Amino acid sequence: MSGALDVLQMKEEDVLKFLAAGGTNLDFQMEQYIFKRKSDGIYIINLKRTWEKLLLAARVIVAIENPADVSVISSRNTGQRAVLKFATATGATPIAGHFTPGTFTNQIQAAFREPRLLVVTDP
Repeated sequence: MSGALDVLQMKEEDVLKFLAAGGTNLDFQMEQYIFKRKSDGIYIINLKRTWEKLLLAARVIVAIENPADVSVISSRNTGQRAVLKFATATGATPIAGHFTPGTFTNQIQAAFREPRLLVVTDP
């Protein structure tokens, strides 16, 4: 899926990060991204499948002409730092912390936004 570009090939550093990112919780929607379960209960991520989805997500994000039209949201403490770092690196609009209902639907609201792409985290 990544074609012939070297920059899109998985590197050893990427593999090590994926291996360290395993977890003990497994949702039925995540099963296709799991390689196997270790004896200590940690699920190992399927590197190939996850890498393909990351490349697809990157292509979608790059397709948006104005990076400010991408909103990245996390209200959980564990995802807020990632949202802020992603927004800093890409120019996206971060919403870390409390999300005000109506931000995307209520045009009367002062904080009204109409992003072309919405990325929501739920770690």
